[in-house]
Amino acid sequence: MVPVRKNPLVTGVLLAAGGGRRLGGRPKALLTHRGRPLIEHAIRSLREGGCDRITVVLGAAAEEVRSRARLAGCTVTVNPEWHQGMGSSLRAGLTALAGTGADAALVLLVDQPGIAAEAVSRVRAAHTSPASLAAASYDGRRGHPVLLGADHWAGVSAAATGDQGARAYLREHREALTLVECADVAEAYDIDTPEDLGRLDGR
Repeated sequence: MVPVRKNPLVTGVLLAAGGGRRLGGRPKALLTHRGRPLIEHAIRSLREGGCDRITVVLGAAAEEVRSRARLAGCTVTVNPEWHQGMGSSLRAGLTALAGTGADAALVLLVDQPGIAAEAVSRVRAAHTSPASLAAASYDGRRGHPVLLGADHWAGVSAAATGDQGARAYLREHREALTLVECADVAEAYDIDTPEDLGRLDGR
C-alpha cells in the first residue's frame, strides 16, 4: 500500500482515443464545441477542477489531434489498441502513471462536454488516501468522472476489457465506492451518434 502523503497528487486521466465509429469515423476529440475541440474543454475541466497533472490518452487520428488541439502542459500517451475499446485506453492511462508519484487517477471521458470543473472538483475532494474509490452520481446513477486511488490501479487494469472501462471493478467493489452527487452541476450525456451532435455548439 502506498503511504498517505500530506499533499496527495491527483492526476487527471482523459480518455480521448475513440474513433467515433457511429459518427462516421470522426474522432471525438476533435469535434467542435464552442469554437474549440472537445479535448480542450475536457482538459480545462480537469485543470480547473483541481487535478495536479493531466495525462491524455490518444488513439484514433492521434497525430491529427496533436497538431490541431492545444495539449500544452499535458502528458500524452498513445494507445495503439484503441480500437479494442475504452478498457484498453484506461489501462494505457493507468500504466502511464507508473513512477509519477500520483496517489490517484481522476478519469474523465472526452465525449461528455456537460461535465465541467465543478463535478471534477467534487469527485477529487473525495480522495483521502491511495485506497480511495469514488465516482460522480447523477440522481443516484453512477457516472464520470471516476476517482481511482493507486491501490486500485492493478485491479482496475486487470478487469478493464472492451468498452467496460472500470465498470466491472466498481460493481465488484461497490461497498468501498463513494458516490458524489453532481446532477446539480453537470450533465452526463455522451456524444455517440449523429443525433447527439445537436448538443454541441458547433460541429
